[in-house]
Amino acid sequence: MQGSWRTPAVVLTCGTIILFLSFGARNIFGILLDPMTASTGLGVDDYSLAIGIQAVIWGLTTPITASLAERYGTARMIALGGVLYAVGLGLMSMVQTPMDMNLTAGMMLGLGLSATGFPIILAAITKRVDAKRRSLFLGIGSAAGSSGQLALVPMGQVLITGYGWAVTAIIFGCLVAVIVPLSNAMRDPKREAVDPNAAPPQKLGEAVREAMGHRGFLLLTAGYFVCGYQVMFLGTHLPKFLTEAGQTPWVGATALSLIGLFNIIGTLTWGALGGKFRMKYLLTSIYLLRSGVLAIYIMLPITAMSTYIFSAAIGLLWLATVPLTSGLVARMFGLRYMATLTGLVFFSHQLGSFTGAWLGGKFFVTTGSYDMIWWIGVGLGLVAAALHFPIDDKPVVRVQAAGA
Repeated sequence: MQGSWRTPAVVLTCGTIILFLSFGARNIFGILLDPMTASTGLGVDDYSLAIGIQAVIWGLTTPITASLAERYGTARMIALGGVLYAVGLGLMSMVQTPMDMNLTAGMMLGLGLSATGFPIILAAITKRVDAKRRSLFLGIGSAAGSSGQLALVPMGQVLITGYGWAVTAIIFGCLVAVIVPLSNAMRDPKREAVDPNAAPPQKLGEAVREAMGHRGFLLLTAGYFVCGYQVMFLGTHLPKFLTEAGQTPWVGATALSLIGLFNIIGTLTWGALGGKFRMKYLLTSIYLLRSGVLAIYIMLPITAMSTYIFSAAIGLLWLATVPLTSGLVARMFGLRYMATLTGLVFFSHQLGSFTGAWLGGKFFVTTGSYDMIWWIGVGLGLVAAALHFPIDDKPVVRVQAAGA
């Protein structure tokens, strides 16, 4: 039967490869900062603004690409995102001005990432798996982003050292183009026939209004801002922070790779725990632990060894929020519009990402130090923990009725 080859295992495998390429390529921007600004004349603040624009475009358009995927087909939207992503990386190799950087690394890559990122891919995986294994599958898919970070950041550093940042951008554009053929596996399953005696199916606008009127959804959305702030600040500025502290560029590349390595372990573990414990309490724990790890590291002398220990610790918490946040959305509101609703939550994440990336560069240029940004991240982690604890995570009445 046509489409029968798209089993849960096949969809999970292709989805994880897409996230491996998408997020692996995204994480080379930390190691691109120094060589790119040195050769183009762009300032650290110019570079940071472009990455911030990327984060906002990524977040702002994710609910749109998700709703288009749910309407016109997930596979088509992922393929389009892969094309934009690959072409954007290729054009980025020729940037000369801040506007060039904003259009390529900012706008084009932001659009490409919105169609090849977690909300769409994880929703496609979720639709193929039963509820009992859902959190585990979301954890496996989420870990794929970090496995890309683990493998592709060192590869990027080798290419930058040997061939320069521009050639590296072109090579990574070719790698990302592999997303296009893989997207065929992510085609949506056929919907079951509708019972003529059942209530009319929920429309997209109704789903959005239901979520926006739900206090738990709003708290989850607000808390996700903090995740974006912390992750994007570190992903963009940690290598620069380390070179300013007297470490070599390879320490920064190794730190990002270690984050990726330990995040595979962390995301799988937290994803599996999400099937056994209440996800809101797990999220509270993650944000508390993040604040503790950030505070301890910044108070200690910055050495290669302390950095590697920090990278391992923060890696265990890095994308652990993703399967739990996505799982909470699915639990509370069901699967029909999961991609769109997760995209709305993700927009808050990307506003935080913009803040972390842009403020990091702004504070560094203004004060010559990243210290204030670190401590803001510590404080925000405590706020996020407090926001997640009171979330009402029960399925809404509509979902409870459908289950019955």
